[in-house]
Amino acid sequence: MSDAYHVPVLLPASVAALQIMPDGIYADATFGGGGHSRAILAQLGEQGRLFGFDQDSDAQANAPQDPRFRLIAHNFSHIKQYLRLYGIKQLDGIIADLGVSSHQFDTPERGFSIRYDQQPLDMRMNQQDDNAPTAADILNTYNEAQLVSIFQEYGELPASKRLAHAIVNARRGGKLRNVGDLKHLAAQLCRKRSKGEYLAQLFQALRIAVNAEMDALKKLLGT
Repeated sequence: MSDAYHVPVLLPASVAALQIMPDGIYADATFGGGGHSRAILAQLGEQGRLFGFDQDSDAQANAPQDPRFRLIAHNFSHIKQYLRLYGIKQLDGIIADLGVSSHQFDTPERGFSIRYDQQPLDMRMNQQDDNAPTAADILNTYNEAQLVSIFQEYGELPASKRLAHAIVNARRGGKLRNVGDLKHLAAQLCRKRSKGEYLAQLFQALRIAVNAEMDALKKLLGT
């Protein structure tokens, strides 16, 4: 794994909490750069097994060549079905490092970061899924009430109603197409001192909505 992809926070503590058994069966629900998976594999014996899940195709290059490990290139919401496919009836532990990886933030064309302007409003974790809406799709097609719900529920954004109203008004003159379009619009509704925090909350809310993260998490917790 390249440290440039993603450096897990609290890696030793989070893996220690799994209380790894050498012959246990575990799942890394958010494989990413593979940092947690490698730490788990280091504690597994020959009979141990580890399943990694990641819908982002960029993560596949980080998969360790280890017979005890299998990377499943799908969202962790499908964990039950795939474990059943491989004959796994019960896991000894699951780890999930939720959110966005450093690699995703640092890849401008993914649209996750507020640091860029000319990049598309994408925010899909799985860019191969043409049926999934992008952030631009949501901003340009959802009605005002739907946008308010996303901003309030997933971002706890102040002035959510004002922002949703401004977006609906702005798109009458042309679609919001890139990160800069959204930043410029949102900046008019927040205090200058809190601009960075406001944009971070807004981008978080959109990312969660684009990737249906809450639905996926509910399915994982029901495993």
